[in-house]
Amino acid sequence: MNGYRSFTDLILSRARDTPGRAALVLLGEAGGPGGEQNAETVSYGELDHEARKLAGWLQEHGAQGERVLILQSCRRLFAVSLVACLYAGAVAVPVPPAGGRRHHEERVTGIVKDAAVRFALTDSADAPEVSRLLAGAGYGGVACLPADAVPGAGPWHRPDLGPDSVAFLQYTSGSTRDPRGVVVTHGNVMANQAAIGRALGTRPGDRLGGWLPFHHDMGLVGQLLHPLWLGGTAVLLSPTAFVKRPVRWLEAISRYGVRVSGAPDFAYELCLRRITDEQLAGLDLSGWEVAVSGGEPVCDRTLRAFTERFAAAGLRPGALTPCYGLAEATLLVTGAVRGPGGDPARLVVDAAALERHELREPASGAARRTLVSCGPAADGEVRVVEPAGGEVLPEGRIGEIWLRGPGVARGYWGRPAETALAFDGRTADGDGGHLRTGDLGAVVGGELYVTGRLKDMIVVAGRNIYPQDLERTVQRVSSLFGAATAFAVPGERDRIVVVQELRARGRYDIDLAALTSAVGNRLTEEFEVRPGGVLLVRPGTVRRTTSGKVERAAMRGLFLRGELRPLHEEILPEVRELMTAGAR
Repeated sequence: MNGYRSFTDLILSRARDTPGRAALVLLGEAGGPGGEQNAETVSYGELDHEARKLAGWLQEHGAQGERVLILQSCRRLFAVSLVACLYAGAVAVPVPPAGGRRHHEERVTGIVKDAAVRFALTDSADAPEVSRLLAGAGYGGVACLPADAVPGAGPWHRPDLGPDSVAFLQYTSGSTRDPRGVVVTHGNVMANQAAIGRALGTRPGDRLGGWLPFHHDMGLVGQLLHPLWLGGTAVLLSPTAFVKRPVRWLEAISRYGVRVSGAPDFAYELCLRRITDEQLAGLDLSGWEVAVSGGEPVCDRTLRAFTERFAAAGLRPGALTPCYGLAEATLLVTGAVRGPGGDPARLVVDAAALERHELREPASGAARRTLVSCGPAADGEVRVVEPAGGEVLPEGRIGEIWLRGPGVARGYWGRPAETALAFDGRTADGDGGHLRTGDLGAVVGGELYVTGRLKDMIVVAGRNIYPQDLERTVQRVSSLFGAATAFAVPGERDRIVVVQELRARGRYDIDLAALTSAVGNRLTEEFEVRPGGVLLVRPGTVRRTTSGKVERAAMRGLFLRGELRPLHEEILPEVRELMTAGAR
């Protein structure tokens, strides 16, 4: 760990050795033509000074070892709050900023309850709303402090921290009312930062950046903590700025010389659709050496299309770097830079055989799927295991992905039974201590290919169907379609239900009934399965985890309880009966 016992020790050394170096470049919401963006720079010295002041207040009020909620819409204050928690020896608990939506409020109060939060850090603008939210949920005893208005505090004392000290809780999964927090230690963070550095070839002083939210493990660990670990600079814009104008992400990379940046697959697809040829002409992406794709299944078509189109802006072949990771392993599990001209490895397999969990070359004329490699293990062990019996499978066989290594987190906060189940997987020969990811995949040539989720697998008429295959097929039906989710609902026969968002800029005065029918027809043509329900919904309806994964189980629950508000729907009578029962 480079001689540091904790991430706190590392940041303190950065502030001591390079106080004038830019730690953060924070881009404003408005951007001008040609990539001009209002920017605020925060040096390591400034970050250290502000964090020490806040850490002193936290220590004075007994926060060391306690859970501290970070609920910040301001990126500077989030970074200061996070570093202050590390300086105070407190346990940071990042959550999405205040939004006023019921779903968000229930999730935040669920986290406050689960983590037994004692303190909340926000800003002056949001403090009244946060205090109201906490008091209304029965947590008025939580001390709520605006990080931009810290009252006078006693002196800060450097905490005695080591690799086993808890750095933060990452809430990524579980239901809204019953969330699960991953316990990430300083040792986990340091080990995973080293793994990221090796896999992506990052260097001291590098500029990294992006727009991912800080309550997202890719945003927190990859785009905020990794630049600090390197002693480099994080160039950051907000998620809202990216969604409103995707070209701003690439303008930031172009203008500020960002070497490494990444996002889930949907972000690359959004750039393909929304960035005009005129905007493309103003970009210089020749310095973007590593473009990470992770957080959701990697689509071969997206990688090829993005590489081809943005080559005109200088994006080099091989820059796109698929990776695999999850919060339970801090972040990165597999991935590797291919070098100039290198492309990710791919497997073209028989689609029907894949449904049977087999990897086979497709016969002439047979349906096929292209799987993209997520690279070799970055640190520790990656094993593919038969989930029912625990047999370790050889290369080329599909099973559940199990992990073991220094980046694997301690477990779920306050959940010993769930921790034992997920974090102490034992193989058939009794070898324990594995993280059971719940993801399906295979290792071929020493590289990992992720094929789907164990729990999300849809079994219809004896066939195993990957929901992401259904979702991608449906999304190609219309250019008006955005995010989608597919899941099975149980009955005498399991039925497939598809929930498909219309894009924010789409028109809702079109023939929605015809679109809905087209979805059913396409699924019947390609999968020989007639869906039990197709719902067209507004943008933002499909829920995702902080890692960007679609929460299919949560969406199934909303559907069965009748809590979705579709613009149009076609639902079979037997499925509607299940909805009626689920709403009782």
